[in-house]
Amino acid sequence: MIHVRARLGDGRTVIEVDGHEEHAENGRVCAAVSAITHTALLGLEQIARQHPDLVSVDITQE
Repeated sequence: MIHVRARLGDGRTVIEVDGHEEHAENGRVCAAVSAITHTALLGLEQIARQHPDLVSVDITQE
């Protein structure tokens, strides 16, 4: 099961995605969620590079 949690409020958005599902449709659902999440992150990184005085992106690996 893939879990997506979003918290919105006071100028802040927090999105958490965790879990794995390789059984449904040969893993295509998991791949789709992963692709969308990573595409959003890459886009935010590009915006931060273009506007470093306005946007900061911090990525940590656990």
